[in-house]
Amino acid sequence: MRHIVQLVLAALALAGGVVTGLQIRSVVFVAPVADGQPSTTSVAFDPPLMMLTWALITAAGVLAVLGVAGLVRAGRVRDAATVRTPVSDPPAPEPM
Repeated sequence: MRHIVQLVLAALALAGGVVTGLQIRSVVFVAPVADGQPSTTSVAFDPPLMMLTWALITAAGVLAVLGVAGLVRAGRVRDAATVRTPVSDPPAPEPM
């Protein structure tokens, strides 16, 4: 159950990282450098949103690895518990 929760949280963190990543850039108008020149545009990045995006995507990766590893480990333990060596019959008595 814990591993499923980790995978769900990883998906939510990844979705949050995508949403914040799409909001990082914004177009700003730059004033002309000299008289008579046209104004231009430039792209500005928001550092706090960049950091939040990085943190969310990192958390998503860590949670995904932990969740998948836990599920694989739990599956192996469950398989090992169900596969048992057959109990051998006691030896037959020798004829006299």
